[in-house]
Amino acid sequence: MSSFFQKGMYFLLFSLLNCGPIFSQIIDFSSENPYKKVFVDTDNFGTSYLDSLEEAYPLAKPDSLKFSILNDLAYYSHTRNLVKALGFTEIGLRLTSALKDTLWQGRFQITQGAILLRMEKLQAAEEVLENAKAKVLEKDLAHLNTQLGYVYERRGQLGKAVDYALESLRLGEKLNDKRAIAMAYSDLSNLFWKQSKFESGLEYGLLSLALFEERGINDMDYGFTLFVVGNNYMSLQAHEKALNYLQHAIAIGERYGFYNNLSDTYILLLDLYAYQNNFEKAEEAGANALKYAELLTNNFMLMSSWLSIGKLRNLEGKYGEAIENLQKAISIATADFGDTFRLSQAYAALGKAYAGNHQYQEAYKAFDEYDKYKSLVFTAEADQRTSLLRTEFEVAKKESTISAQETRIQRQRTSQNLIIIISVLLFLLLLFSYKAIQNKLTINTLLRKQNAEKEFLLKEIHHRVKNNLEIVTSLLSLQSAQIDDPNIVAAMQKSQHRVQSMSIIHQKLYQGDSLANIEMKDYFQNLGNYIIHSYGTGERITLVCPMNKIELDVDIAIPIGLIVNELLTNAMKYAFPAQASGKIEISLEEIGTVLHLEVADNGVGTSAMKTPESSGFGTQLIALLTSQLEGKMKLTVQNGTSISFKFHLNKAA
Repeated sequence: MSSFFQKGMYFLLFSLLNCGPIFSQIIDFSSENPYKKVFVDTDNFGTSYLDSLEEAYPLAKPDSLKFSILNDLAYYSHTRNLVKALGFTEIGLRLTSALKDTLWQGRFQITQGAILLRMEKLQAAEEVLENAKAKVLEKDLAHLNTQLGYVYERRGQLGKAVDYALESLRLGEKLNDKRAIAMAYSDLSNLFWKQSKFESGLEYGLLSLALFEERGINDMDYGFTLFVVGNNYMSLQAHEKALNYLQHAIAIGERYGFYNNLSDTYILLLDLYAYQNNFEKAEEAGANALKYAELLTNNFMLMSSWLSIGKLRNLEGKYGEAIENLQKAISIATADFGDTFRLSQAYAALGKAYAGNHQYQEAYKAFDEYDKYKSLVFTAEADQRTSLLRTEFEVAKKESTISAQETRIQRQRTSQNLIIIISVLLFLLLLFSYKAIQNKLTINTLLRKQNAEKEFLLKEIHHRVKNNLEIVTSLLSLQSAQIDDPNIVAAMQKSQHRVQSMSIIHQKLYQGDSLANIEMKDYFQNLGNYIIHSYGTGERITLVCPMNKIELDVDIAIPIGLIVNELLTNAMKYAFPAQASGKIEISLEEIGTVLHLEVADNGVGTSAMKTPESSGFGTQLIALLTSQLEGKMKLTVQNGTSISFKFHLNKAA
């Protein structure tokens, strides 16, 4: 690790000492090697290297040299001006078509696909890249597959993106192409991060950096990998390490004019400073992110920049400004935007901003949009979520009313005490004081009555929600009775369990003393016994909850309940085959600001979640809920199966 930072310092020192427009002669037609290929043969130049390439390519002979220079010009121009970069590819395609040079035509198509996907034209990019496959050499396919992987990543199809990254890795290893291997590791690092597997993401990112540094070339992809490693470090709460990698990425981006990398990095830097409550530096990073996104004319970067700035405004409590920023982010995302994940995040942040601004109707609409886009990526049950959100907003309004009334009661009690003291000192005003006290007592009685009515209404809401969820459970049961396909019946039964896990929470809310918190030990026991008996295993499976009583906010309890539901269902299906007996343990512990959840069994050690490639709905739901709570999951298969989670309370709230 120390060698990495030494190299970083040498690079920064070199950049400062060599700040001229160009550091070495990359084009010399009188030389035996007239073109030192940028970011392959050399990186010893500054931001003006694109101007040198643009001036040189019309003069280059033979055609293969001209095409090589022009293709590099087109590809690296996309880091500053997408429209201009696309124009250079069109020139290359016309020239190669006229000469019927299919090899270089295919290579220009790879570059064209890379530019189109960054212009949010994902379908066109995919078609161009697929068309290029049959024209190029095997050594070009790793780069082509990398661009196809980006297309699927942008669409939220992370499984397909991983397939293309692994194919690039296979080709790189076959051809001993270290740059292709480094790029594949970099892409896997980024994809692991998107799946909240930060430790794996960091491992692959560091492997990628080691290969890039072995090449000794500071290029765009090396800078992007520094950003990805910083992103994983930030997610692992190693903020100082993250900051070092981000600063190194910025140094490379500014040296070569990589506006796309700079905008990405400043967006992450904004999030880092915001997490540290350093809002001044966060503002500065946000301004830089916007600057480079506007220079690049990239809607994706612009939208992402305004999204992060909107989230920052939420953290500052400036909800009105947050609403403006987030609406601007959403307005940039056209119908062809493609990144439904970013749109879902924008609507989620907008919903929080409206709620913070007490605009509950607008907040409900924003969360409704969030659910719509989220369901496209994660196939979540949007209808149930919408129903619950409506109830949550109604409850929030009533809880706000209760809080205001309690404040008034407290103030009135203080006033009563002052009146009593004054009545002792001013005996002559005793009668007046007595009447005042009687009036206040009457008001207090009225307020207590109103509070009791509000509390009754809140409990009634939870009761009705519970009844509605019971109706849904019954409907699913009736429907499954009409179905012969065992797979569909199993899916229906899982859906019943998920609905029941939420129903139990609302039952606890209207039966308990608190309208906002759930006692989790009793909840786990009820949920576990329900699932065990629903599978008819009550006599051979024992449920224990070796934990103290702990209360959680309903917003945290619901996703944790759904996670436990999925794991219990998984244990029923796989842990105890052939009528085997066994035990399941559920424990939840709060240590500082961290919640530790563990679900373990002493079964045969089988788990549907034992591989990262698992893509079942239950696994996806657990990953989504874990990401929603910004937590981490660990799987252990030894003398049974144990799955543990860590959730940060301050983040989940």
